[in-house]
Amino acid sequence: MNKIYDIACIGGGIMGCAAALQLAEGGMNSIVLDQGDLGQGASGVNAGTLSLQIKRVKLMPYAIRGHQEWESMGDAVGFKKTGGYTLAFTDHEAELLQERMRLKAEAGAPIELVSNSVLREAEPQLADRVVAASYCAEDGYSNSSLTGQFYRARLKEQGVQYREGFKVLGVEACNDGYVIRSANTTVRARKLLLSAGAWLKSLAALMDVDLPVQARINTVSVTQRLPMLTRSVIGHATGLLTMKQKASGSLLIGGGWQGRGTPEQGRGQVDVHSLRSNLALARHVLPAIENAQILRSWTGFEANVPDFYPLAGKLPGYEDVFILGCVRGGYTIGPYIGKLMGDYILERKTELPLFDPGRDFVEVVA
Repeated sequence: MNKIYDIACIGGGIMGCAAALQLAEGGMNSIVLDQGDLGQGASGVNAGTLSLQIKRVKLMPYAIRGHQEWESMGDAVGFKKTGGYTLAFTDHEAELLQERMRLKAEAGAPIELVSNSVLREAEPQLADRVVAASYCAEDGYSNSSLTGQFYRARLKEQGVQYREGFKVLGVEACNDGYVIRSANTTVRARKLLLSAGAWLKSLAALMDVDLPVQARINTVSVTQRLPMLTRSVIGHATGLLTMKQKASGSLLIGGGWQGRGTPEQGRGQVDVHSLRSNLALARHVLPAIENAQILRSWTGFEANVPDFYPLAGKLPGYEDVFILGCVRGGYTIGPYIGKLMGDYILERKTELPLFDPGRDFVEVVA
């Protein structure tokens, strides 16, 4: 007879691992299951940007606390606090930037508008056509490729079991909880946490729940090593660009430009037309990279629902199955909202409210 765990966390990214650690701290015997390696989905292939300027207003309190979690991890995840600038190049972009940053500052982010002279002194290599700029001293980045290594070590330290290469093929209810079945083995648990990112829809379907989860296929690129051109995280008022240069000299370029594919097909594919637009915007902002060689481009899936707010709570129709995902800015917020979910499952009072997965979804554009 298989051992029965108090809870199985299906999905070993940042959120699933953070929740499992919090549950272990609260005395629950948990296991983390992942179809690949821990932290190698969206948690491990994103650009690593930790910018409060690109977070939604309603999610700002979560992002601020998430940023604090990353800072506490320090060198183990390659955390760097560099400060960050967001730029506008037209009057329309400037108006957009000023309004959005005002709201984010009111929500608690330490964001300020800065003059062109301040910007030029800090970042002289940026294009000289900037109309408006904002700055956040808390912005920075971590090395997303260290995500799995970090959480694998933490789970071991806390005695939390995990299984990699465990692709869930079925979930069946039994007298004392659930049986989770893969191709070669099964795991039994009294409760479940579904934290599988872009695979949440197919996972919930195994339990006859239809979630309105879609997946974005975000693209990231890395350049050859370059002379030091920028020391800050750089963004664009539209949200369609993030750039940061690492100590090695390589420049990471992202911004949510879309590739092709679906989670069911495995990893997504880079779309050359989308990539060209992303790189053109990067060259517009930082002209010195005009002739820089792109060494590699890749994609990662980011899950969302129509209103672009998280799913965090009980799976509709179940008392002992929970769901956590679809967090816009999940890399930044993930360590913190994972802790909140752990507290929720432990029936503790949560510091901030969660997001009912059974709510009516109304698409929000802003």
